[in-house]
Amino acid sequence: MARLVFLGCIAYLAVGLGQLVVGTIMEPMVAAYGIQYGDGGQLVMNQFLGGMVGITLAPWLIGRIGKKALLLTALGIMAVAQIAYSFQPEWGTMLTIAPFAGFGFGTTEAVVGSFIIGSAMGNANVAMSRVEVFFGVGALIMPFAGAALISNGHWILAFVVVGVIAVITLVLWFLYWPKILDQPIESKTAVEAQSTRMPNRARAIVVLAACSIFFAVYVGFEMSFIHYLPSLLVQNNGLSDSAASLSLSIFWGAMVIGRIVSGHAADRWGGGVYMLVTCISAAVVFILMGGLDSVWATFLLTFLGGLAMSGMFAIALVFANRAVPGMTERTTSLLMAFGGIGGALMPRLTGWFLDDYGADATRWLFAGFAVLMLAVIVWALLSAKSLKRARTLSEVAPA
Repeated sequence: MARLVFLGCIAYLAVGLGQLVVGTIMEPMVAAYGIQYGDGGQLVMNQFLGGMVGITLAPWLIGRIGKKALLLTALGIMAVAQIAYSFQPEWGTMLTIAPFAGFGFGTTEAVVGSFIIGSAMGNANVAMSRVEVFFGVGALIMPFAGAALISNGHWILAFVVVGVIAVITLVLWFLYWPKILDQPIESKTAVEAQSTRMPNRARAIVVLAACSIFFAVYVGFEMSFIHYLPSLLVQNNGLSDSAASLSLSIFWGAMVIGRIVSGHAADRWGGGVYMLVTCISAAVVFILMGGLDSVWATFLLTFLGGLAMSGMFAIALVFANRAVPGMTERTTSLLMAFGGIGGALMPRLTGWFLDDYGADATRWLFAGFAVLMLAVIVWALLSAKSLKRARTLSEVAPA
């Protein structure tokens, strides 16, 4: 298990670097290609659409070609796509490459996430949070690397950094494949699955629907914020491109700090309480950000927002799998697929909104996203509570 968690951390580090690279270099990339922010959002959207395809097909592909072959292929595609980006082809070619890059990111994240949750069992909150820490580390490193490359006029080399890390990750997984993954992931939950399919199927579907929409809003919100925060600071506060890109390090630094403790906090409070408290906190932070646009206020609220959102992805993933047990690979793929939908559509919307309405209005758009996220998690928690009550009644009812 220790080897799996270690390799999972390396894989999530690569994905974290890759997910942040476009946002980090958005300003110089838009300038170099002579495009608008909405066009940059299209690149992000294409990546996430590719990721959605990979995530959705992951369970089927595992059955067809196996876990190891699928993961190594995804990492290989990720590496090749990043190297292709680095040649700075024409914009149409960049948009064509993007779905392949997204397929690599999405498939890697979904497959490794299902590996961790399926194998960690009772320690899933802590194990997933630990792996997510390294996603945050990758996302934290990229703004520093990007700022240095931007200031030296070599922003395009940010893609090379991601490509090299992806190659290293591929080699490590190939050489040190965890033997625990050669055992069936779902075998330990087969009995649970039997008991949850009927007669509570409708309630289980509602829980999955609520959790799926939460993932769409959360991932879309996070991707929108990290891709356009530097642009808000450039437009509103007059920061340079390289200085604005460092603002992402504040967000991801808070993410890393929060993820170190989020698994333990969720185990102590319960996953549902953890999600409710952090979503309320995020809503308050981003509403305040809508009204306070100074540099220092933005930096402070960005840090607090990162803390609030730090554990949401991992804890919500474990929460959903525990609410509807017995389908780890399918549930994980479903939730991440909806995350891909949100990650594809909401940055595109945000780019268009920024072009048409400006930076001040976009801050309030982020506040709206945070409030929507809170509303959806309340729905998910109430649905899960209803399912649990129905399951308890069905277990105690006479045959």
